[in-house]
Amino acid sequence: MAALAQSARVIDLDDIRTRYQQACKFLDERGRRLFAANEALALGHGGVTAASAATGLARSTIRRAIVELQSGANPIGPRVRRKGGGRKRAVTLQPELPGALETLIEDAIRGGPETPLRWVSCSQRQIVQALDERGFTVSQKRVGLLLRDLGYSCQANRKTREGTNHPDRDAQFAHINTFVQAAMAEGQPAISVDTKKKELVGDFKNPGRELRPKGQPEPVRVHDFELPDLGKVALYGVYDLAANAGWVNVGVDADTAAFAVESIRRWWQQLGRRCFLECRRAAGAVAGIHRRAAPAATLPAIVLAHRR
Repeated sequence: MAALAQSARVIDLDDIRTRYQQACKFLDERGRRLFAANEALALGHGGVTAASAATGLARSTIRRAIVELQSGANPIGPRVRRKGGGRKRAVTLQPELPGALETLIEDAIRGGPETPLRWVSCSQRQIVQALDERGFTVSQKRVGLLLRDLGYSCQANRKTREGTNHPDRDAQFAHINTFVQAAMAEGQPAISVDTKKKELVGDFKNPGRELRPKGQPEPVRVHDFELPDLGKVALYGVYDLAANAGWVNVGVDADTAAFAVESIRRWWQQLGRRCFLECRRAAGAVAGIHRRAAPAATLPAIVLAHRR
């Protein structure tokens, strides 16, 4: 039997602990500390120490609860704690945590051509481990909440598997991403090029909505059959990562590498060379290239995200 000797009297800690455990399941945090405070008052001298030993609550917590009982007032109303009380959030104690998290996942999230090569998916457990290595203390649940606050959400599965990945895939794209980031930091052009699905030319239905007078939707064809006189067009988008600006080239040619190079060449002639006046170097040496495609070789840092 656990007991505590206080001034020639013995306090039965087991009796206090049994009563506390029986009531504890029905009490919230505030109720538990008030229960311990009431036991301490009933014991008199040494009651705070005994109640703390029996319940596991800190003596300072029990003393504050005693003041609350003796005041006869209820300053916090229906709340369990005073406003601002309790353990501080990880973000409050570590204000650099959101920035460190976003920096960590910047190159580890899925994305499209509008993002600098976001190609790896990290689990929350892996993110927690990586943050721990950087000196941050955070739970997996908190990482999930922070990701939600930063605008990330759970996504439905998507057909992306194309067989096994090469063992050096991550290293390869990490190298490309480092090169892209360096080019952007130096003010050099870094673009992403991707092909869109071919579109029918004509008054065909497209997803989305637009403002129109009530009851007067724009009439379109019922069937999406290609019109022989108009056919289809292929679209190539050229996206400037640093400027967050896009440019689209529309053509009737087949979706080929030559069309991609021509799209880059036209982007450079119409927009790129006016935006990057100090461009003086290329990403690599190119030999035996046709005169028409030569301007593409002068772009200093190109990332081709060619998605079919």
